[in-house]
Amino acid sequence: MNRRSFLSSLGGTTAVTLIGPPLLAGGVSSSSGMAGKPESAPGRPGYFGDGRDWFLERRFGMFAHWGLYSIPAWHEQHQWRAHVPRAEYVKLAQQWNPDKFNPERWLDMLEEGGMRYLTLTTKHHDGFCLFDSKHTRFTSVHTPYKKDIVAMVADACHRRKLPLCLYYSIADWNQPNYPNQGRHHELPAPEPGDHPDWEAYLEYLTNQVRELCTNYGTIHGFWWDMNVSAYKDPSINAMIRKLQPQAVINDRGFDAGDFGTPERDYDPDDARVIHRPVEACQAVGSESWGFRKDEDYYSAGHLQRSIARYLARGCNYVLNVGPQPDGTIDSHSSGILRKVGAWLKDVGGAFGDAIPASHLTTNRDVMLTRRGKSIYVILTNVPSTEAVKLKPITTAPKSAVLLNPRTTLETSTALCPADFADGKGYLRIRGIPADNLASTVGVIQLEFEELPPEVSAKETQPAVR
Repeated sequence: MNRRSFLSSLGGTTAVTLIGPPLLAGGVSSSSGMAGKPESAPGRPGYFGDGRDWFLERRFGMFAHWGLYSIPAWHEQHQWRAHVPRAEYVKLAQQWNPDKFNPERWLDMLEEGGMRYLTLTTKHHDGFCLFDSKHTRFTSVHTPYKKDIVAMVADACHRRKLPLCLYYSIADWNQPNYPNQGRHHELPAPEPGDHPDWEAYLEYLTNQVRELCTNYGTIHGFWWDMNVSAYKDPSINAMIRKLQPQAVINDRGFDAGDFGTPERDYDPDDARVIHRPVEACQAVGSESWGFRKDEDYYSAGHLQRSIARYLARGCNYVLNVGPQPDGTIDSHSSGILRKVGAWLKDVGGAFGDAIPASHLTTNRDVMLTRRGKSIYVILTNVPSTEAVKLKPITTAPKSAVLLNPRTTLETSTALCPADFADGKGYLRIRGIPADNLASTVGVIQLEFEELPPEVSAKETQPAVR
């Protein structure tokens, strides 16, 4: 079983520049306001009704993959993919000394990117822990750096009232009790000195999870990865919920959790409606989630299209960076985040608490959201002409504004030749600068005096979770 098939199922305020909710910035005035919980809509995931609701309001976060693998700077699975013997790989800990690491700089970059929470790898598949653990010496504390990275990041997040989620890999290439059997994302066989024992490893894992949930203040999420054996044990997530009731838990652990985790573009996803909480994840680099010296980076436009496709459907999204061995985020990655943040500053009003509304049109080249009497047209595909038709809507708005860059557009409901058989004209937005939108996702805000009758007719179902 490979990684692709394993992942195929879809299962506060800040202190710097983003005082208000960044995903709600940049719209024309709306009669319903910009704050509060979103309205009900067909297919929108419902709220949990407890402390986990932060997740459905924050929407866009940063993922950070950081560990010993940043030193060879090839891939976060360097030990496994490059066939490095454990005895050689663990020597990287002697080089771990990120003397330029400052979590405040990470959070500055997070905010510049329009992000509103952080997910940090506490232990990846190589077993190296970025936290002080009583159950292993293979940690950042027992390196030349001698510091608890998770504690430093948690303190910085708490100061800024920024939600922190913790990633933890179930697969482990270092812990002697983990039963490496050559399955996907496992070592081919136990290494010298190992004592494979799943029950003993599960005790080790549970003890570490308890440390993470008790030693670092409030934690807002737990991000499991690589449950290779598909082992089920709801009691582990129950322990997390008891210790950290505001924490959302993903679906890659020991039960279904709270939300699904589609990754990169591994599987086609053309659904217009998603019926459960989802947090899509993507990295700025196409080859690795950890820092890679000769990475092939995604374009900002590609990432904007990916982000828009999920946010427009009421989902969350985390965008990953791989910090360098010295603890800094490289200039190429930070440049991409700045471009994404600048785009969100202009078009964020289309997301945030706006409700999914793509069901209102048969046009599959766009996605729609709605807030009050505003409908946002999100050009998830690069426009092929200077007009967009929103069949079957027949009502003209009082205004149409392209938000990036802010430009007033013309609208028409005149009959077009293509619609002669229907005998009526449909809403058409004209004068779109299509040639200027090839490297970004344009967003158009339509403001109506009264919502089109098609909206009321199609919004009769309650939200579901």
